[in-house]
Amino acid sequence: MHTMWKGSISFGLVNIPVKMYAATESKDVRFRYLHKECRTPIKTVRTCPHCQREVPWDEVVKGFEYADGKFVVLEKEELDAIAPDSDKAIEILDFVELKEIDPIYFNKTYYLGAQDENNKAYALLRKALEETGKIGVAKVTIRSKQSLAVIRIYRSCLVMETIFYPDEVRNIEEVPYVPDNAKVTEKELKMATQLIEQLTTKFDPEKYKDEYREAVQSAIDKKINDEEIVEAPHRRPEKVVDLMEALQASIDATKGKKRGRKKKASS
Repeated sequence: MHTMWKGSISFGLVNIPVKMYAATESKDVRFRYLHKECRTPIKTVRTCPHCQREVPWDEVVKGFEYADGKFVVLEKEELDAIAPDSDKAIEILDFVELKEIDPIYFNKTYYLGAQDENNKAYALLRKALEETGKIGVAKVTIRSKQSLAVIRIYRSCLVMETIFYPDEVRNIEEVPYVPDNAKVTEKELKMATQLIEQLTTKFDPEKYKDEYREAVQSAIDKKINDEEIVEAPHRRPEKVVDLMEALQASIDATKGKKRGRKKKASS
């Protein structure tokens, strides 16, 4: 498993060196855009519509659009000056009950492994979280972005889940057509609760499958097995030709054409 980040968990005076790994991965079937005519993958090119030319990375700056068509530009030095302190620490600020945090706040999950085998501090935090039933609310900086996170246990492993800040969760009052005081009858409610009870079971993640992805993958596999495969045309590497060689080849070619014309004229 690839190490994404290396640092430590700190709570109070306790410091636990850890490595971070991605806990989840997307299983989407990823397609590439091809040119329909020749089946060559399409390139994404940075262009300036005003200058009408391709723009190299060294001419690209970051701008914030504060009004339609109006930007303020922040140089790299300005952004570096206000960047959060990347001290490579997951600092636990508080401990709370997991049920107090609505799932809407959860964003991305990472496994946290100790940096060495049989790390006592790692085992101590895990055991303390088990005993208290609490999770830690922490802050962490990853790739210059400061995030809010929680530390909890998944099976025998400590995990960190980044969570959204309150102002990143949209106001439900902006959602249209949410019934406010819609009346339901006692009979309707009884039937609905009965249906829920009949469908209630123990959660088993293995029983749920991405049927669409499996169908797409099956169609792809069938095309591969039936050899319905298209290949992008191989581009021949451009031969670097010496200027004198190019001139000589051009002269030889023109001589051949002249000889061909003379033969036609004499005949």
